Amino acid sequence: MLFVTDEMSKRRVANLRQKMQKMSVDAYLVTDPSNRYYLSGFTGDDGVLLITENHRYLITDSRFEEQIAHDQPAWESFITRDYLKTACELCTKEHLAAMAFEASLSYSAYDIIDELSTADIVPLSGVIEALRSVKEPEEIAAIKEACLLSGKGYQYILDTLEPGMTELEVSNELDYFMKKQGAFGWSFESIVASGERTTWPHGTATAKKIAPNDLVTVDFGYFKDGYTSDVTRTFALGKQSDAVKKIYATVLKANELTVAAVKAGVNGQELDRIGRDFITQQGYGKYFNHGMGHGIGLDIHELPNVGRTYEEYMQPGQIITIEPGIYVPGVGGVRIEDDILVTEDGYEILTDFSRNYIEV
Repeated sequence: MLFVTDEMSKRRVANLRQKMQKMSVDAYLVTDPSNRYYLSGFTGDDGVLLITENHRYLITDSRFEEQIAHDQPAWESFITRDYLKTACELCTKEHLAAMAFEASLSYSAYDIIDELSTADIVPLSGVIEALRSVKEPEEIAAIKEACLLSGKGYQYILDTLEPGMTELEVSNELDYFMKKQGAFGWSFESIVASGERTTWPHGTATAKKIAPNDLVTVDFGYFKDGYTSDVTRTFALGKQSDAVKKIYATVLKANELTVAAVKAGVNGQELDRIGRDFITQQGYGKYFNHGMGHGIGLDIHELPNVGRTYEEYMQPGQIITIEPGIYVPGVGGVRIEDDILVTEDGYEILTDFSRNYIEV
């Protein structure tokens, strides 16, 4: 994991406190693991944070006592098994009026804070995620490394895949290769779909054998220093019909048109419209059945979103996917996904490796 220095932590917490002030809450209970890590650098798998105007509390159990003493010495730590009770007691001690909590909190956890908190409790969503969406230089560097590994992984698939291998074998071979190259692990179960299964946008790998002349789609993301890539490529294992080649050319052009429009100030709705309109003009509109993309970072799906209903404007430092696809039953499915850094004056393609039509 990328080490979060105390300077980085203080800066991120200060940004959150500014948001808290605008929303009239004087405490923020952080339970999402990625948000917990982002603000504190704590890599333990259990615990919560409580951010108030003057304090940064890290509440966890004795398994992590030595770890936080070493990695988070500036945080005020509490070792307990009653995380939520302790957070509520701290709010009472500070005479706080309103405690925000993440709307992803389970109902059973909500029930606890609803009963114990003397402060009003306020559900919020997307607040820390919006802060996370604009990456710092260290985060961008980690994602670039993850994308570089993805390019090596795709080439490995092209070099090693043979007819008769199962989709699961390809997925497992890729997993071994990526980890050997320095990846920590996958951010989602890799999609390896062949033949008719390429028309399933999220067709995870099965025991199906890949046959000669199959179309193959691979969609995978791997962590490097805690940050992930997300890339999709489609290629052919042998000759394909003109219908498949036309679909591929259409998806590739939609990808290129959409990527070319990425810049600070454009919104996700407009980016989606550009690629979707082109696909529709080519007669494939009903076969593009998902959004154009999403943010990536500590999680595989982050803000900002790129789709028909998303009006948020892109900011420099955000990293998004652009992933148009066409899935025609009985013919084949094609998706081409790239990871794009939004810059001050445009964009940078981080997955800048072959996306041309290939028959291996």
